[in-house]
Amino acid sequence: MEFFCYHRDRADSGALRDELLEAHWSYMDGYEKELIARGPTFVSGTETASGSVHIVDLPDTAAARAFAFDEPNYQAGVYRDVMVRRWRNVLGRTMWEFPGGREGGNRYLVIGLGSGEPADLAPSGLDELIAYGPLLSDDGATWVGTALLIRAADPDAAGAVLTRERYADVEVHEWEPGGRR
Repeated sequence: MEFFCYHRDRADSGALRDELLEAHWSYMDGYEKELIARGPTFVSGTETASGSVHIVDLPDTAAARAFAFDEPNYQAGVYRDVMVRRWRNVLGRTMWEFPGGREGGNRYLVIGLGSGEPADLAPSGLDELIAYGPLLSDDGATWVGTALLIRAADPDAAGAVLTRERYADVEVHEWEPGGRR
């Protein structure tokens, strides 16, 4: 089962995040084979981290929650909240398999929270998508939104991938591929 995890940073947690960098990476090393995508998000136009996204393939919801809440940054109080949702890998690949590579261009995390009839289930003609899929209820039966990673010219272009009127809210965050450098 695939899961989308988004940890939002607490205000002024940057120093603690930096202090825990090696512990975070070591923790993620234990999930190397399960990771579909990962990386920090940033306050717009800055180098200040605002959160971390992890898309991971794990056996069940309990394993996904353990992954999200046992993470060292969460345990130390870097994050103010965590979203853990079932997700479906529409593109069928990892971020490391994205044909555009890890370098170049602006990259974004887009989260559309919705309800009712599912929207944007089958993207087409979007060569800049790095990861894409619906957010689902814990049992996988109900669509609750869409989450994607994309290379785009700017935040407006990234957010335009979703049919905005079908969502209660669409968030666009600057993002970069994560992992050891």
